[in-house]
Amino acid sequence: MDSQKEALQRIISTLANKNDEIQNFIDTLNQTLKGVQGQLSQCNNALENSEELLEFATRSLDIKEPEEFSKAARQIKDRVTMASAFRLSLKPKVSDNMTHLMVDFAQERQILQTLKFLPVPKAPEIDPVECLVADNSVTVAWRMPEEDNKIDHFILEYRKTNFDGLPRVKDERCWEIIDNIKGTEYTLSGLKFDSKYMNFRVRACNKAVAGEYSDPVTLETKALNFSLDNSSSHLNLRVEDTCVEWDPTGGKGQENKIKGKENKGSVHVTSLKKHTRSGTPSPKRTSIGARPPAVRGSRDRFTGESYTVLGDTAIESGQHYWEVKAQKDCKSYSVGVAYKTLGKFDQLGKTNTSWCIHVNNWLQNTFAAKHNNKVKALDITVPEKIGVFCDFDGGQLSFYDANSKQLLYSFKMKFTQPVLPGFMVWCGGLSLSTGMQVPSAVRTLQKSENGMTGSASSLNNVTH
Repeated sequence: MDSQKEALQRIISTLANKNDEIQNFIDTLNQTLKGVQGQLSQCNNALENSEELLEFATRSLDIKEPEEFSKAARQIKDRVTMASAFRLSLKPKVSDNMTHLMVDFAQERQILQTLKFLPVPKAPEIDPVECLVADNSVTVAWRMPEEDNKIDHFILEYRKTNFDGLPRVKDERCWEIIDNIKGTEYTLSGLKFDSKYMNFRVRACNKAVAGEYSDPVTLETKALNFSLDNSSSHLNLRVEDTCVEWDPTGGKGQENKIKGKENKGSVHVTSLKKHTRSGTPSPKRTSIGARPPAVRGSRDRFTGESYTVLGDTAIESGQHYWEVKAQKDCKSYSVGVAYKTLGKFDQLGKTNTSWCIHVNNWLQNTFAAKHNNKVKALDITVPEKIGVFCDFDGGQLSFYDANSKQLLYSFKMKFTQPVLPGFMVWCGGLSLSTGMQVPSAVRTLQKSENGMTGSASSLNNVTH
């Protein structure tokens, strides 16, 4: 019996220790895993059964009868063996750090670690010394402050402005964008220089992101811009901004004039629709009495073939260039310059205050230079487009084939008054291209041209 009591005592001791473990485990679950109700319920049930068994075992120690004690001891042994407290796993299903609820980002982490992030490109630097403005084109050059082999392309932005100070953040015109430039320079060609300056800025881009803009740079883009002065034109001329066309019905009396639209991105040339002409009288036979009665102001200032119109901008200094194109079926036209004092009935080239070249396709074809009522025949094919170069300070007026830049004729004189571009047209029309720089080819020819063409002509005078 003593040995059985000792065995029972060991069981009770073991059971008591186990109860302590369960209680501690429950405390842990209550503190860290309040949400795990299922496991907590099982443990509570096990503890309840274990306490009942412990109470029964304690009472058994007081049994005096050996037979009853042996029976109770066997029951306790069997119940302890089958007790749920000994079959429970005392390892929490939820750890203190909640690792069982964490998402496994191991694969994603590995992918992220293999990624190579590109740095934001630094702002390029535009070098004004390397930039070039010539022939109505602008070449912009830039460099990176340090080598960056991750650069994929550049974005160039530009805008026109008449503001002569430092480039402003906001201006009256929006930035134009040129994307996907692979090199470190870019040339914009075919521009119409109708503003004094142009602002430029550039930014570098890699495969991921665009960097900051460079400091903007301002380049000068001055050129002569003028329109035709409608108030100076003959009654039978239909005049628009940069176009003039002879109209036997009296173009100035028409109310529905078409406004010329300037193309601000390129050299603008506007052409008028052709009008049907039949039985058109020769300009030399046109009399004032044959004009329509609606005559205003200066409309009667012209007679004979002086179907003339002047430009609205006077040239008082510097070198300037513009181009003129005649309609294919134009019978007669002249291109040149004249003083503001051109008389009422004066014709281009027939006074000492005007200089021009004249094209006549009426009855016989002639091409000649005219000044002060003197004519110099030109044995040259009439070009499709005529370029006019006026060097006011140098006293020179030259005419060129606008395409080939072949010199057609040069007048040399000393201008004593401001001059205006002048045009005459009969049975046809002319269109102008303004906002043009003096072409490089013309500048080169001017340096090498020493007066061989036209300088020996009697058309040139020393002072006018």
